[in-house]
Amino acid sequence: MSISQIARDFITLAIQSGGWMEMDRLYLENRVIAMIGEDSLEKAEIRRVSNSAVELVDQLLIQAEKNKVITSLQAEKEILEAQLMDLMTPPPSVVNAYFAQYYSKDPIQATDYFYKLSKENDYIKTREIAQNIIFPAETEYGELEITINLSKPEKDPKQIAEERQAVKVDYPECMLCMENEGYKGRLNYPARANHRIIRMNLDGESWGFQYSPYAYYDEHCIILSEEHRPMKITKATFQRLLKITEVLPHYFVGSNADLPIVGGSILSHDHYQGGRHTFPMATAEVERTFQLNDFSNIKAGIVKWPLSVIRLQGENQNDLIEASTMILEKWQSYSDESLQIVAHTEDGIPHHTITPIARRKENLFEIDLVLRDNNVSEEFPDGIFHPHPDVQHIKKENIGLIEVMGLAVLPPRLQTELNEVENYLLEKENNIADYHIVWADQLKADNQITRENVTQVVQKAVGAVFARVLEDAGVFKRDVEGQEGFMRFIKTL
Repeated sequence: MSISQIARDFITLAIQSGGWMEMDRLYLENRVIAMIGEDSLEKAEIRRVSNSAVELVDQLLIQAEKNKVITSLQAEKEILEAQLMDLMTPPPSVVNAYFAQYYSKDPIQATDYFYKLSKENDYIKTREIAQNIIFPAETEYGELEITINLSKPEKDPKQIAEERQAVKVDYPECMLCMENEGYKGRLNYPARANHRIIRMNLDGESWGFQYSPYAYYDEHCIILSEEHRPMKITKATFQRLLKITEVLPHYFVGSNADLPIVGGSILSHDHYQGGRHTFPMATAEVERTFQLNDFSNIKAGIVKWPLSVIRLQGENQNDLIEASTMILEKWQSYSDESLQIVAHTEDGIPHHTITPIARRKENLFEIDLVLRDNNVSEEFPDGIFHPHPDVQHIKKENIGLIEVMGLAVLPPRLQTELNEVENYLLEKENNIADYHIVWADQLKADNQITRENVTQVVQKAVGAVFARVLEDAGVFKRDVEGQEGFMRFIKTL
């Protein structure tokens, strides 16, 4: 297929995407050939296109590199790819108008439209996401979800060197700012030319709704404040989360905690994460109920989960907001030194917060409040309620919102490291990392290892380690002493 036919087919898809009309064809085709370094367009037919836009752009990028418009640097390819895909994407005003039009019929139709657009224009990196290793892990808490994250491409040494020499620019302020919409990108900052944000009004404040480029689950979305401001868990957080479940009743929504160690990766910009996915924690049962004296209309209970979770259900949003705020304020000042739970250290620094998750259950609003504590000690300098050293060979990173709900996001190093563990278990030549040996020896002792079952044994063991990781993050442990401590806190409510 000639490069002219590829360009023409690509523009046919761009017109079909809804942002252009047939009258715009010549203009768009000339834009494309200019972007890839071609001077002219040969005759090519307008026809039904069977290739995806992503496949066509791959060919356009090859031609651009031949024409020396770009080099082999991945960042340069991504910038040009996003600029080409921008032609596949209607302007923000049009995307928002389509979203509103679909929303007036059904919220699901609106998100279906926006999600499909975000995949077809390659803002959501579906091919890269497909590389992730995903498997379930049965535990006493139900079936957890394990992901070894391979979606983000590794940078080559040349690009790392170029990034170091690049001039520092503080625009956009962070990767969640509204200013990312349509931003070209730089060698040391991701390309966002094909990025679109749906505008949302949450109780008089301007917020944005977008999808995550490297999604970890179905319709992984981000709701972000228009104002670049730090994350903070307050009464307003609960108001917004429940409002979002009213606006998008088919989505859950939650917030990372607002303190280091127990928070997520971006605490500098107020935002939430949601999506159309049922996490293991959402299906976990309430193992003990209790009554909140001031909120007789709310069902309250402790969830059977490795972390310490209080679940509230009710029909009235305001009751849930007030109850959640009361629990947050009680937890922020609560200490139980017999369990190493300390609300404030001597320097006055606060250490208690909550990871909240909201969802709809038919006519009920439901909110899970996960109690978090980010204290450190001499024994646990990385965090008392953080993965302890004996499980850090699998997971050392912070336990954020996604992990809290039962989906492990594990580092890419484990792809090769677990293969070496399997070789070690089979007594084949291997390069097992030293920090896996104690664990691997225990697996040998506990299992009859064969070539047929070795992967299953290792994956099951990874799931067990992740369950332990979550238990480490639980402030009230699952033993008698810990559960008695949990009930002492419940009595203060």
